[in-house]
Amino acid sequence: MVSLFSLLCAKLSYTLSFSNLWFTTLYTLSAVFYTTGTLSSASFGDKRSSLRLIKRIIFGVSVLSIGLLLFRYASTVQQYRQFPNDSTAFIVIPPPSPFEPVPVNLEHGHPASQLVKAAEASFQNVLRSQSASLADAVHEYRRRYRIAPPPHFDKWYEFAIRNNVVLIDEYDTIQEALLPFWALDPATIRSRITRELGGEDSALIGVAIRDGKVANIEKGEEWQRQATASMMEKFVEYLPDMDLGFNIHDEPRVVVPNDLLSSMVDKARNEVLPRAAKYATPRNTFSARPGDMNDGKRFVETYVSKFNRFAHQQTWTPSRLSCPAGSQAQTFEDYAPDNVTAYAASPLCYIYNTTAFSDICISPSLSSTFGFFERPNAFNIIHELTPVFSQSKISSFQDILYPSPWYWVGKVGYDESHDTTWENKTNALYWRGSTTGGFSRNGGWRRQHRQHIVQRLNAPDKAQILVPAAQDAESNTEVDTHIVRDIDRRSLKHLINVHFSHVGQCDPGDCDAQKEFFHVTERADGQDAWYFKHLLDMDGNAFSGRFYSFLKSHSLTYKMAIFREWHSEWLKPWVHYIPLSLKGDEHLDLVRWFSGDQGGSDSKEDTKVPDKSGNGDTEGEKKAREIAKRSTEWHDKVLRNEDFEAWFFRLLLE
Repeated sequence: MVSLFSLLCAKLSYTLSFSNLWFTTLYTLSAVFYTTGTLSSASFGDKRSSLRLIKRIIFGVSVLSIGLLLFRYASTVQQYRQFPNDSTAFIVIPPPSPFEPVPVNLEHGHPASQLVKAAEASFQNVLRSQSASLADAVHEYRRRYRIAPPPHFDKWYEFAIRNNVVLIDEYDTIQEALLPFWALDPATIRSRITRELGGEDSALIGVAIRDGKVANIEKGEEWQRQATASMMEKFVEYLPDMDLGFNIHDEPRVVVPNDLLSSMVDKARNEVLPRAAKYATPRNTFSARPGDMNDGKRFVETYVSKFNRFAHQQTWTPSRLSCPAGSQAQTFEDYAPDNVTAYAASPLCYIYNTTAFSDICISPSLSSTFGFFERPNAFNIIHELTPVFSQSKISSFQDILYPSPWYWVGKVGYDESHDTTWENKTNALYWRGSTTGGFSRNGGWRRQHRQHIVQRLNAPDKAQILVPAAQDAESNTEVDTHIVRDIDRRSLKHLINVHFSHVGQCDPGDCDAQKEFFHVTERADGQDAWYFKHLLDMDGNAFSGRFYSFLKSHSLTYKMAIFREWHSEWLKPWVHYIPLSLKGDEHLDLVRWFSGDQGGSDSKEDTKVPDKSGNGDTEGEKKAREIAKRSTEWHDKVLRNEDFEAWFFRLLLE
């Protein structure tokens, strides 16, 4: 039994390591002495007592070694599992009815307070768990993904450490995006992207990497070509020969039907990756250039493309193709309910899970409330799994996310000389922007997200807020319990400064209707935002290019996003910004809580004017200052060009 167990332990420790050699030695010795012990020759009779002693020693050492191995394994598993089960995490309790928001115990304080505390504790756990050496990083990689890191992982680690990258292990987004590609033959992947790069109107920037250099780059705007090449300049020497396609559209490009996607994911997880994991000592180098690749000096022209064009048409049906068959987006009914339980907390639907909130497969209402599904400006899609790199995407698409060159070249700048201290900022929520998000025709603007949010925040209707319960009658002290109060939204008008400054992307009739419906202001300087404590950021045609400059400023950022970007593991809601829903029941309450404003009544008139308040000692005011300061500091640690390059480096190695 000891021999057999030692063999199993040696197999489990299949990499070249001390554990491997140790258990292999124990197995060999155990097998030898077992065989010797079974001999019945008389010449061995006087030695049996000595052999018996040696066997006992081997048995004791084996048991001790196996025990230490199991203890080490159990400790690793326990350490890994403690983060999701942290007692400080936001506790999700099933709601009374399906698809309703999860209940929150208002006796523990305002929901925003509970969400901030849970998110801060969880994020601190992430920071404390980062690998401190190359060996640790390799071990963590194997633990998470069950395979060896890619070739030149050591060069990536050196690059990350040399550039003071904070998060060494948080790259699950890359693995999730690339998982289905493991099911395809490499030649198939190459042929698909080569076919599209050779097309005349592919809307892709083509980049050919040969012999550790960018041999060719074609199409797209000059700034994006230059930025894309410059982003990989410091590490291109470690990349294999490959042809890359970068999407020049705002909108994503690849959506694979669920049956095919599920089959590929299943094959990758159950066949390909376990097979790859069996290589005990993988080479730290890439394969030589395959025969089906040219020298990279040009992309061979092709006249067949699998992309289909649906510009200015409704896109919900093709966009949901990859959603699981049992999801809300794939039900037979026209008006299936959203699975709000997965992402929102009562009583006003505060977002506790931004990943679930942005999952269109559980929110069919997005088909009539989000501009991308109404009439996007561009919708050029393919249903074959093709490696297309995009700056943002909808959850159901299989584009590969990468850090946007828009950020790398600083298209939306932050001028600190225009910013001011927190105490000197106006205590109100500010936003100026255009009616982007989709093209409006036949009244379609009423079904687009920017118009919905701007209209809701300025509507002359009722709203709900949370207020502390009355003081305890016996102790005459304040309690943490909160209650819901109905108010007239106009009574807090001084907290909202959200307006369109331009109307576009619409037929003439729809443009005129929006100009009449909304209060459209004059165009504003982007740097004017820094004069306000609270800044609203939301999707347009795709991701918002202002987000990073908002985080850099000394203001508090509120964000509504359905489009996903590369940074989901590096920027955390309730830690670096405040997540908002699209429906907007909680918007006014959150601004009121973080502003420290005590107003809100049935009055239709707001006699208070915007001022520079919000500098007090209420919990909301203090948390607003803390998060605003934290986002500024965090921006300078993880949103530098060096961070974009490190993330991009690791992606291209994979």
